[in-house]
Amino acid sequence: MAKFSTPRGTQDILPDDWPYWTFALRHAEQVAQLFGYQRIETPNFAETELFARTSGLGSDVVDKEMYNFRDRDGNSLTLRPEGTAPVMRAYLQHGMHKLPQPVKLYYVERMYRYAAPQRGRYREHHQFGCEAIGLEDAYLDVELIALLHEWHGRMGLQDLELHVNSIGDKRCRPDYVRALAQYLRERERSLSEQDRGRMERNPLRVLDSKDAASQAALNDAPRTLDYLCDACREHWSKLLHGLALVGIAYEVDHRLVRGLDYYTRTVWEFMPPTGGAQSTVDGGGRYDALSEAMGGPPIPGVGFGAGVERIILNLKDRNICVDGKQAPTVYVAHRGPGAAEAALLLVMRLRKANVAADMAFGARNLGTQMKHADTLEAKFAAIIGEEELAANRVTLRNLETGEQQSMSPDEVLQALSS
Repeated sequence: MAKFSTPRGTQDILPDDWPYWTFALRHAEQVAQLFGYQRIETPNFAETELFARTSGLGSDVVDKEMYNFRDRDGNSLTLRPEGTAPVMRAYLQHGMHKLPQPVKLYYVERMYRYAAPQRGRYREHHQFGCEAIGLEDAYLDVELIALLHEWHGRMGLQDLELHVNSIGDKRCRPDYVRALAQYLRERERSLSEQDRGRMERNPLRVLDSKDAASQAALNDAPRTLDYLCDACREHWSKLLHGLALVGIAYEVDHRLVRGLDYYTRTVWEFMPPTGGAQSTVDGGGRYDALSEAMGGPPIPGVGFGAGVERIILNLKDRNICVDGKQAPTVYVAHRGPGAAEAALLLVMRLRKANVAADMAFGARNLGTQMKHADTLEAKFAAIIGEEELAANRVTLRNLETGEQQSMSPDEVLQALSS
């Protein structure tokens, strides 16, 4: 056994899993580009203050989950725990406000959160995300929900349920927060110790609690929708109208707030029919206050993040067939003096002709080589033995039918590349 293993909450992505990753990410990129989103990539780490100011005091991300470190110059840096704040930073830093709005960007990046590992959730995980920055039109929210919905459908995840809510903005949310805080104080003894602390610092975070006792105490909590200002109510109505217009079913979830402070107005999550909030597949929301929290001008935005590991888990749970592993078209087997050299030359010629080819390495008998060809799921075996080598011929065997014929190397090349 090896002395070392993966750190807790991380994983090796082994060859047998890559067909799932290729399947999910291929569809992600195709759908993002279909909807007009262009790729962006940000550094794996950023100034700690970027996330501390935008994610919010009292959030799990800031309180418990960030990987912070200091570089040799003493700067406080953090491994990226989420993708939206770095993308907004890039938008501001590179003057993207001068481009036609909205600026529509997508990314596939690693995220890092020191949280308790769960099935399908890792401390180092991959996220597919899209951000539309520059306009506050509710139909942009609809577009991003529709993008996720289309991605799910193309992969065979049609049964995921959409949960939506509106949490207002800086004009109407304070009245709601005061009402919620009063409600929580009256039920303080029913809350977990952690949620009692959150109650004073940021009552909205209690709605996001995973503690069963706290959730039970929230049964009669005030609803955000009852406190919306006229502008937020209009935005909410337009969102629901847009979802109905494009035929996406939804459920209004009054406890849905998402886990980060920068969200305003629309928030949403997709989840399986059973499993509850702990099994959320992906989600997002509007973040019209994010730029200001970073010290920038008021710039509206909306986006989502989808954990790729959680998507792959759902694909496996449903036994959804994905594209298989890449098998060689031909496996070149050899035996006898000089045959390995001829096999190597033939393999290289086949690859230059764009034919996927592999060959036997090391001193193994022909039977073992043919078993290896079967393991690799090769379609053909090209066999070079002493007789073939002497006659400058190759025995090409169809491994599905067992039929075989003697050919020159040029004929093998022509037959397999046509």
